Amino acid sequence: MWIAQITDTHIKLPGKLAYGKVDTAALLEQAVARLNAQKPRPDLVVITGDLVDFGDPLEYAHLRRLLAPLAIPFLLVPGNHDERDALRAAFPEHSYLPESGFLHYAIEDRYPLRIMGLDTVVAGEGRGELCEQRLSWISETLAAAPAQPTLILMHHPPFLCGIEHMERVGLTGIEPFAEILSRNPQVQAVLCGHLHRNIFTTVSGLPALCSVGPAHQVALELEGGEPGGFCMEPPGFMLHRWQDGQFLSHAVVMGDFAGPYPFYDANGKLLD
Repeated sequence: MWIAQITDTHIKLPGKLAYGKVDTAALLEQAVARLNAQKPRPDLVVITGDLVDFGDPLEYAHLRRLLAPLAIPFLLVPGNHDERDALRAAFPEHSYLPESGFLHYAIEDRYPLRIMGLDTVVAGEGRGELCEQRLSWISETLAAAPAQPTLILMHHPPFLCGIEHMERVGLTGIEPFAEILSRNPQVQAVLCGHLHRNIFTTVSGLPALCSVGPAHQVALELEGGEPGGFCMEPPGFMLHRWQDGQFLSHAVVMGDFAGPYPFYDANGKLLD
């Protein structure tokens, strides 16, 4: 199974640019075209939060139009820029999203992996939270299928990244979440967004990955004290493969690049 992950699309009202600079709609259009052309075509696309920029119903309507050409099923997870009820209303056919409360879900029998989506949103704030209620749901949901390989989707990453201003809007509840994961080795990976960078680490020995998105990237400021900013590094997405019990990930860069060029000539001789 191939799973493409895009994240932090930050779609605004038509004609609006993020921070006055980033045409997030045009970049998402490029991502959709690239995903449709990807070989092999992914079986599923997961979008790990910050789908729109201000949670406005008109932004979600624009997002729907931009995603309409996507020829691959997709799943949604909310981020801190999203608004739960507006998201639900915009995608009524996504019946896995609960009708009320947190937008948690577990998709049991549609894919080779059991897929769990977590809602880490704190309404009106940039930070995320795994409160006692959410942690209980996660623990009980994982315990209900201990032998089923499971993929977790969430927006806020359950680890520290070293970028100080992003950690100020990080996730609370990391420690108890890690303890839950330690009891559930059926979890194959945790896929996150929020940080606008490709970041790879482990939580309780399990892979945890953040992906760049098709929009702007957070600047790699690691010394502390920086004001925080974004840059226009090449956009992209992650391409994950689940096969024979192995979870493997590729970072895909979007853009027009020279190549591919052959290593060998027509007679099989290595080109010098």
